[in-house]
Amino acid sequence: MTEHTGRGWFEDVDPADLDGARDAIEHGSAEGPGEWPARAVEADFADDEADYYDLLHDATMSATRDAVREAETAEDRQLISSVRAMDDCERVANELAERVAEWAGRQREGAGSGVAYARTLADDDEIADRRLASLAERVTELDDEAAALRSHIERTAPEVAPNLTGLGGAVLAARLIALAGGLKQLARKPAGTVQVLGAEEALFAHLRGRAPSPKHGIIFTHEAVSGTHPENRGSAARALAGKLSIAARIDHYAGDRRPELETELHDRIERIQAREVE
Repeated sequence: MTEHTGRGWFEDVDPADLDGARDAIEHGSAEGPGEWPARAVEADFADDEADYYDLLHDATMSATRDAVREAETAEDRQLISSVRAMDDCERVANELAERVAEWAGRQREGAGSGVAYARTLADDDEIADRRLASLAERVTELDDEAAALRSHIERTAPEVAPNLTGLGGAVLAARLIALAGGLKQLARKPAGTVQVLGAEEALFAHLRGRAPSPKHGIIFTHEAVSGTHPENRGSAARALAGKLSIAARIDHYAGDRRPELETELHDRIERIQAREVE
């Protein structure tokens, strides 16, 4: 409804102007409900009640399409697509590399393993089995695509989430945003939830009484956690998650860079890791 008391959203709007109707619906307001179909007819906006609801439907659908389009083209959504594609490329490349090694092992002595070995086969012009060579080439292409996506993430993540990237690195920042469903959603999550993002299966098992509570999820890849003695990893994970949670909120609501977060985290992790030698 419009901001004028008692006026409908359709006031001063051309029925053929979807942009104007969308804007009136999105930004207007009214103090209370009204007989809007009848008023729309009185204002010559609609021919009758059925026509009013048709026009309202068109306007709201236009607003919804624009909202979806904006959400899908947002920078954090693009970052999510990039990191998911990168992870898929890496996973498939590694799986196919295993098949390449298994296949080559039946034909050659001393066959290697992994993506690096697949690259060696792809560059070997003397391979008699062209099917094997072709599969090795596919591994190489997927690995190259994963590397290109990683470079893209490293360039764009600091623009989308500068503080989160400064604390966790570009790839971890992107994965946290992807797991949360967006930067806005991540910014709204408490530190305890950020701490176990990526460990959902272990968390559900714990809630069913079948396993201990997980100490960390994807943040284990951060050296602050993985580089800490197992006995102290829970403390390190809590410290890291706390700072990541703050960083996500700053990135979403303010957007300014705050390097002091990194200094504070470094000092905190140093104190935690020092417990090992006390």
